[in-house]
Amino acid sequence: MVSPLQATPTSMEKGPVMPELPELEILRGNLDKELNGKKMKSAEVLLPSIVKRNTNKRLFSSRLDGVKFGGTTRQGSWLITAMDSGELLVFALGDKALLRRTQNKDAVAKGTALTLTFTQHGQLRVIDPAKKSEVFVVTPEELPDIVGHPGIDLVAEPISWTTFGERLLRQKGRLKSILMDPTFLVGVGPIYSDEVLFEAGLRYDREPSTMSTQEIRRLFRSTVEIIHDALKYNGTSLGEDGFVDVFGKKGTYQNELAVYQKEGEMSPRARGPVVKTRFGSGYTYYCEQTQM
Repeated sequence: MVSPLQATPTSMEKGPVMPELPELEILRGNLDKELNGKKMKSAEVLLPSIVKRNTNKRLFSSRLDGVKFGGTTRQGSWLITAMDSGELLVFALGDKALLRRTQNKDAVAKGTALTLTFTQHGQLRVIDPAKKSEVFVVTPEELPDIVGHPGIDLVAEPISWTTFGERLLRQKGRLKSILMDPTFLVGVGPIYSDEVLFEAGLRYDREPSTMSTQEIRRLFRSTVEIIHDALKYNGTSLGEDGFVDVFGKKGTYQNELAVYQKEGEMSPRARGPVVKTRFGSGYTYYCEQTQM
């Protein structure tokens, strides 16, 4: 049976339901540093639906009572923190959700769904205004059925361009949809798919069967470079409610974007503007002159 959350980390053509890969990896590193060694004092559930997998907030809180946290790993779009109880605390973040490290006395932000208070050194809060996140406790034996089989993770598992190409050629559909399919690639959404395709010089509506070997290599190289560059710049923070890390620090990769949300501006590679066009229920941004 497929769990409700197993289908959650999907972008496809409908836009993201959780942070993209660079932002997820930044949050994983934050949690690994900030939770490791902390001991739980209490868990306050302000939005009961965030812990619905554990039936109710009382049961959820009881499984965290007095535990000490270990390291945090990531499987696909899932952030997974070990606990000395032998169980795992799993974060599945929805669109615009934030993890924030706070002091106990800090004002509670609107949309705060869960507060984890440590015996020392403050709190971790999950802020989820869209009410699309889940946080739950599972055993290691239960985890594989939940996370399923994510696609290629370009941060966690470096692969060759030939392996990438072999998997790409098995896919059907348009390139942007394929890049945003979490069963093919982990954590590539509207932002990075547009940037990757621009860098590779490929249209969003190309199909893999039409691509040359050189184009496949170019797409692979562009995907790897864009994801790792965004990670280096601490992610992409667009708008007032854009991504911030657990300390509230914004990323700066938005200053490096070539086409995403740049419609009407001159293309970095041509004497013409970046074009915005409808794609699925959202939009895509590209250069008509250089993306073929």
